[in-house]
Amino acid sequence: MCTVAVSFEPSSPVPLLVLAVRDELLVRPWEPPAEHWPRHPGVLGGIDLVAGGTWLAVDPAARRAGFVLNGRGRLAPEHGRRSRGDLPLLAAAGLPVPDDLGAFDPFYLIAADLGGAVMVGWDGETRTETALPQGYTVIVNSGDDPAEPRAAHLLAALRAVPRPHPAAGWGAWPALAAGEGIDREDPRALILRHTFGDDLRYGSSSVTLLAIGPDLVRYDFASVPDEPGPVALTRVV
Repeated sequence: MCTVAVSFEPSSPVPLLVLAVRDELLVRPWEPPAEHWPRHPGVLGGIDLVAGGTWLAVDPAARRAGFVLNGRGRLAPEHGRRSRGDLPLLAAAGLPVPDDLGAFDPFYLIAADLGGAVMVGWDGETRTETALPQGYTVIVNSGDDPAEPRAAHLLAALRAVPRPHPAAGWGAWPALAAGEGIDREDPRALILRHTFGDDLRYGSSSVTLLAIGPDLVRYDFASVPDEPGPVALTRVV
């Protein structure tokens, strides 16, 4: 996953809202959210069929979620390398991130619940841990980087519209999640499409809108269509 926007407002009836977009090689197979992992009963998420993990996991009963983005830095040794897709499952299940992260390629992991969100960063050498502030934070592959064009544009767009009341609907957020009509190769674009070589395509494969409150969990998901246009959100919870 390459973009995650978190809105944390502790005084709101629904303190935690998330807009998340996964970017990946489009030939990499996956399946939509379900309870895919017997070792983590109750945890929902889309499954990556190559490594068996996920980019975003939610435990509705526990009001917890975890999402991971690829980071930048030194790659893990090929022998013994672990999938970063295990990390959101640990976060959603309330389990700690391993102390030794040397088997993982660089990442940013956001673990969120009703008390807020914490971001663990790993660049292959140094681990960081940061509590996300109140208000909006947009995380991309360079972390909490408000000067990055996509992050800067999305942050401004989120602040320009009312914060949704997800019990009633998502307001302007589905239009933002669909890319606002911005060309998919524009550096500001939330929804991406790039072609490398003859036909190796990379881009945005799915969109998630997530709300967590004491009386509400709402999890909506959509695959990204090949052609620009609205995304067809399906409610998971």
